Amino acid sequence: MSRVALITGSTSGIGLGIARAFAERGYDLMINGFGPEEEIQQIVSHFSATYGIKVGYHGADLSRPEQCVDLVHFTCKMFGTIDVLVNNAGMQYVSPIEDFPTERWNEIVAVNLSAPFHVTKTTLPLMRSRGAGRIINISSAHGLVGSPYKSAYVASKHGLIGLTKTVALEAANQNITCNAICPGWVLTPIVQKQIEAKAREKNISMDAAAYELLGEKHAIKKFARVEQIANLALFLASPEAELITGACYTIDGGWTAH
Repeated sequence: MSRVALITGSTSGIGLGIARAFAERGYDLMINGFGPEEEIQQIVSHFSATYGIKVGYHGADLSRPEQCVDLVHFTCKMFGTIDVLVNNAGMQYVSPIEDFPTERWNEIVAVNLSAPFHVTKTTLPLMRSRGAGRIINISSAHGLVGSPYKSAYVASKHGLIGLTKTVALEAANQNITCNAICPGWVLTPIVQKQIEAKAREKNISMDAAAYELLGEKHAIKKFARVEQIANLALFLASPEAELITGACYTIDGGWTAH
């Protein structure tokens, strides 16, 4: 019987890289996220044809609790089980707190923190009934330290680490683990936009802007790679990680060592 991974926010960026890594290991996949229909269908078709796996797609809006629940039910209906849950979907917005739009706060907390709660709450009974499961939450270095102008993101990612620890304790001794991965700067489309904005603002080259961005946080002046995050997720889903639970793994170039 094939193993099944449900990965939220997996039509681009980190989530897509994690989905690819699990596909390469032979997992059947349920992917989720936004994007043009033709691009999503290309992802589904490519994974299926390249890796010989079953791939489903559900476009749940994770800011809505009922769609989080439906995503899990849809996955179970298609595959019959969920072996690995990766709560990856996330949002960001930058603003001083006194100007931070309330609707943005609500949306970010809904997607970054409440969605993992609703998806995990719905998935955990299935994992308990099977006596096995792996839950991996993609938090951030901002789940461990703060930065100005990112109140909703920092608060939600700190909360996700708290949720990780609580689920780990509640599921202990049931062959179910729950861990968090905390990346630093990863060269995703979102970060690329921040580099472009810094380059325009300071009238410097893209390379100089990228180095400056890294220099603010990373002791090692390199971006984390999506593949590194995906490989860590694979390890946390493996039998070798059966005693690792409630842990937070940083891939942050020394950011949180300061």
